[in-house]
Amino acid sequence: MIRAAALFALLVAPAVASAQSLVIHQVRPSAIDPGVKAFDDPSIALVERSVAPDAPLVLFFTGTGGKPANTTTILSVIAGQGYRTLGLSYDDTPAVVQVCPRDPDPACAAHFREMRLTGTGPGAPGIRNPLAEAIVPRLVAALRALDTAAPREGWGQYVDADGAVRWDRIIVSGLSQGAGMAAFIAKQHLVRRVVLFSSPWEFTGRDRHPAPWIAGPSATPTTRWFAECNARENTVPLIRAAYAALALLPANVRVFTLDLPAGVHEGPNNPNPYHGITIRDPRYADQWRAMFGRAGDPPPADPTP
Repeated sequence: MIRAAALFALLVAPAVASAQSLVIHQVRPSAIDPGVKAFDDPSIALVERSVAPDAPLVLFFTGTGGKPANTTTILSVIAGQGYRTLGLSYDDTPAVVQVCPRDPDPACAAHFREMRLTGTGPGAPGIRNPLAEAIVPRLVAALRALDTAAPREGWGQYVDADGAVRWDRIIVSGLSQGAGMAAFIAKQHLVRRVVLFSSPWEFTGRDRHPAPWIAGPSATPTTRWFAECNARENTVPLIRAAYAALALLPANVRVFTLDLPAGVHEGPNNPNPYHGITIRDPRYADQWRAMFGRAGDPPPADPTP
């Protein structure tokens, strides 16, 4: 049963939509699934009141240590493109690059991400999140809770009668470790679109090659992959190598180049500010719109065999 205080709608003044047109729902994972014991920041869902009944869902994952509530700027822009949007709270610490480069097993990163996604598989050293805290169970629980609380908004259509996620109706996206999770999902499932911000960039071996799963087969065709990196973030060489291994189309990769916005500075407490600012700086809103497209557009055409 969903506790009344666990799920609520709040009208706000977002970046690009009027306060009367955008609804924000917050969903605390432990309130809808008592099996969740950690990483309990509320997931956040944004939707325009005028959203089309069959609009796709944009599923967004924050980076390591991130909070979904801090993604409202970009999610409000995406919602303005006609999508339902959901910033999902998940087990995001430690990051894969804090664990797997020390492990001689080249499959470490894939095992790490599989554990994060489904709660199954061998995992990686120290990565044994409970099944209830894996991404898929959290996503299903959040969508069902939203559908119960706001049945006219259409959240239930992304889960079938058997409880399986309808990935073909979902755009997966994220920043940093979250972008790596989006890419991992798109490799395994046919999704509507993939939008990556500055990741994946996990590597293996002394030569720092991209982890093997990055170059592996993909259920989602290359035409549906879109990505970004900032020209001045610290991990540009690793990101570029990963994007090459993913075989991303050059026309679908953007390089962000703006200076830091007022009040954001590089320093000992913020050594890589260009890495995260690309999903928080509203000056990139037009870039975000281009990467996600409009909800009514068909998926990018699959490549000709």
